[in-house]
Amino acid sequence: MEWTQELKQELADWLLSAELEKREVEKITSRYPELPIEVAYDIQRLLIASKEQAGERCIGLKLGLTSKAKQQMMGVHEVIYGYLTDDMLATEWEPTPYERFIHPKAEPEIAFLIGEDLQGTNMTADDVMRATAYVAPAIEIIDSRYENFRFTLPDVVADNCSSTSFVVGNTWVAPDAVDLSLVGVVMSKNGLVQTTGSGAAVLGHPAEAVAWAVNKLGERGLGLKKGQIILSGAITEAISFAAGDNVLVQIGGMGSVTFVCR
Repeated sequence: MEWTQELKQELADWLLSAELEKREVEKITSRYPELPIEVAYDIQRLLIASKEQAGERCIGLKLGLTSKAKQQMMGVHEVIYGYLTDDMLATEWEPTPYERFIHPKAEPEIAFLIGEDLQGTNMTADDVMRATAYVAPAIEIIDSRYENFRFTLPDVVADNCSSTSFVVGNTWVAPDAVDLSLVGVVMSKNGLVQTTGSGAAVLGHPAEAVAWAVNKLGERGLGLKKGQIILSGAITEAISFAAGDNVLVQIGGMGSVTFVCR
């Protein structure tokens, strides 16, 4: 079939309206089973462009499928990326309203604050570490617009990788102050431990995931900009939460981050 600009815009508008109206929709591949991954990225970019036209500002990137185990489960061999906007940035001191979501889940991540522009197709994890100003613990709240949180790889890419909200801890440390592959991570809900892991769960080292993103963006003539925040990928499986819940993520040598849902 022909993936016209009009069709891609129609699908982007359809996903955006589902997000704004907080309702589930069937996955795109139910109607278009041959959706190519590159077309899915085109749809994603149109969705973000619509958000920018509405006044939101792109402030970074989030990475998904950074766990080898999750890649195998999904039958894929590559990371995916979505965009972060200023409207998605939450704060620790202000409760997050549950009405903002459909069926949200929380993931523990390491956030990178980029200290200089990065662009190319041969970037390495070492390049990323040199260009990173600070790292910090973060929680990403994912919230797929698809029914029952079920989708294929192109579906989730088109839906901006289920991006909805994120919060970053207020302690930022130099990237070489800790070994990001060895740091231990604990995520708790209402005082009870839910998941544990280490930075190595993200492609062996979180900077590897960021390097992949730079190279993937480079294929489209894009890159990372100084001052952008990059969520390098989930360190453990995601957990569901509801109104009244408190989620805390602690990362060894890096401090903690929390959010409260009301």
